[in-house]
Amino acid sequence: MSRILLLEEVMKSELIVELFQKFEEACYLNNEIECWSARDLQGLLGYSEWRNFLNVIEKAKTACVNTGIPVPDHFVDANKMVPLGSGAERTIDDIALTRYACYLIAQNGDPSKNEIAFAQTYFAVQTRKQEIIERRLLDVDRITARDRLSRSEKKLSGIIYERGVDDKGFAIIRSRGDQALFGGYSTLEMKKKLAIPENRPLADFLPTLTIKAKDFATELTSHNVIEKDLSGENAISNEHVENNRAVRKILLERGVKPESLPPEEDVRKVQRKLESDEKKLLKDVKKKK
Repeated sequence: MSRILLLEEVMKSELIVELFQKFEEACYLNNEIECWSARDLQGLLGYSEWRNFLNVIEKAKTACVNTGIPVPDHFVDANKMVPLGSGAERTIDDIALTRYACYLIAQNGDPSKNEIAFAQTYFAVQTRKQEIIERRLLDVDRITARDRLSRSEKKLSGIIYERGVDDKGFAIIRSRGDQALFGGYSTLEMKKKLAIPENRPLADFLPTLTIKAKDFATELTSHNVIEKDLSGENAISNEHVENNRAVRKILLERGVKPESLPPEEDVRKVQRKLESDEKKLLKDVKKKK
């Protein structure tokens, strides 16, 4: 590489570092949401005139509409105080922008500008990071819900065992509960419907909402078996069916048919993936130390 090309690469690297720092410093929190001032972003993205930058913002708003996302959620009209030469201040129009709004503006900016080229990469990466974090939170929520259901079912099994119901009876009670929750589909039929292996628990492949629905119905049954002093397979089974029907009614009233929801990834695989990510994170932390 020639000295000229090497110098250009060094200057480019320095520019990236400088732009990165400026973007980070320009960010502020508004009700715990990361925001940027459009007036500040205008300079950071290399636009000298506000009217030209407004054209880019309008294109970004159109892109936001085309994705089905409400514009007011990411572009909020605001005011900004700027100093005058006399030491006084005056108010000018401004727009509070979320990270996603900045990303859309960068995507619709002039790519020949070094600042725009950097911003396109910067906001794409940061937006992707946010998506990964949100996905992880959803995975953790699902795993937690599945663990809670397992504990609820174990609790119910222990309660009804003392009331004359063995493991076989508990399996029947649980299956009848599923049939009530899933609109007539038995546990086995739901497995076939969702292409789940027969030797695996149905709940391992259900979405978080359905897992929580099953957990709620199970907790209701545990509570009512004690409160109503129920004994025997038939009485407890009928109670469990009624509780699942009640939970199903709530879901239907909110427009949710549990038997129609698509299956999710095997919760065991999700658990292994999260554990693997945690191990990698720990390794990275140790390396930095």
